[in-house]
Amino acid sequence: MQTTRKIAIATGTRADWGLLSPVARALAARTDCEVVILATNMHLIPEYGDTISEIRADGFADVVRVAMPVDTDTPLDTVSAMAGCMQGMARELTRLHPDLIVILGDRFEMLATATAALMTGVPIVHIAGGEISEGAVDDSIRHAITKMASLHLTATEPYSRRVIAMGEEPGRVINTGAIGVWNMLHAPRMSRRELEESISFTLPEGSLLVTYHPATLDPENPAVRCRALLDALDRFPDSHVLITYPNNDARGRVIIDMIEEYARLNPSRVRVIPSLGRTRYISALTCVSAVVGNSSSGIVEVPSMGIPTVDVGIRQRGRLAGASVNHCGDSADEIAAAISADLSPEGQETARTSPNPYAKADTLAIMAEAIACTPLDKLRTKKFHDI
Repeated sequence: MQTTRKIAIATGTRADWGLLSPVARALAARTDCEVVILATNMHLIPEYGDTISEIRADGFADVVRVAMPVDTDTPLDTVSAMAGCMQGMARELTRLHPDLIVILGDRFEMLATATAALMTGVPIVHIAGGEISEGAVDDSIRHAITKMASLHLTATEPYSRRVIAMGEEPGRVINTGAIGVWNMLHAPRMSRRELEESISFTLPEGSLLVTYHPATLDPENPAVRCRALLDALDRFPDSHVLITYPNNDARGRVIIDMIEEYARLNPSRVRVIPSLGRTRYISALTCVSAVVGNSSSGIVEVPSMGIPTVDVGIRQRGRLAGASVNHCGDSADEIAAAISADLSPEGQETARTSPNPYAKADTLAIMAEAIACTPLDKLRTKKFHDI
C-alpha cells in the first residue's frame, strides 16, 4: 500500500519562497506527498510587502504562520527573533509530525528552524549547502545547517564536494543545479508595459535593478556603504533605477530609510518597491540592462537572463560566479566603474554569451524526486564520512 509522505517546507522571506514555490507545487501535485508550508519572519511583516499572500496565490491556502519578534535591527534583536522562531517551529513540528522538513539556504530564521527540527526528530532536507559568502554571518549559518541536515541538494558539483568534505555521506549529496535558475527559465513573465503599469515606473534601455543588503560581517556602518552606492548611482542620471528592500538583517533599517529618501529626491528616475514578488522580479530582469547590489540572486540566477551583475563589496565573496558577474569594492568610484563596464557594449555581450555555472536542465525534477522518494530510514540517522 502506498503511504503519503508529509513534507513541511519552511520559508521566511520573499526570496526563499520564490525559489521554493515550484518545488512545493511539484510535490503537492504528487499523489504520494502531502505538503504543509511553515511561514515565518518577513512573510508576516506587512512593511516588507505582505508576501504571505504570494504563498496563498500559489495554491497553499492553509499556510501555518509561525510568529516571531519582528524587530531585528540589532544582533540582540535578531537572537530574540531566533528564539521566538525556534520555539514556534518546535511547537508546530510537534503538532504536525511531518516526515521531513525542507530548508533552503542560510538565514537566521532557518538556523532556528533547523535547530527546532533537529530537537524534535524531523529529518532535514537542505537546499543550497556548500556555498560560500564570506561577508555575512549567513556563511556560518549555512554550514551549521549542513551538519544538522540529512539530505543535501546542492547547486554545483564543487558545492557537492564541499559538503562531502564536511563529513556528509556522498550518497546523501545530490547536485541538482540551482532551483532559482530553473525558475528564471520557466516562470511566466509580464510584458514591459504590464510591468511598468504594475510598478508605476518606466524602465527604458540602460535601467538598473538594485538590491542592497547589510553585509553583516562588515565592520563599517551600512549607512556609509549605502551612501557610496547611491553616490555611484547619481553618476548615471540617464538610467532609471528600480530598488527593492533589503532583508531584515541586523543594521538593515538604515538602508531602507536611505533608499526611500533617495527615491523622494529623485522621483523621475528612481522607484522603490519593498518586494517585487517572483513574477515581477523575473519580468524586471527582462527590462533592465544590469543588476547592482550584493544579493545572491545577482550571482546565481541573473546570469541566465543574459544581463550583467555588479556585485558590490564582501557580502558574496567566495561564491562561485560566471563571467557576467563583475565584482567590485565598496567605494562610489569602484561601483560606478563596474556599472559603466557592465553597461558598455562589451559588458552586455559578455552577459549574453557567458554560461551560468548554476544551470542544470532538470533541476526541479531531481529535487522533487529526491525529497519525495529518498527512503526515510536513510534520513533518520547520520554517520560522519571521513575522506
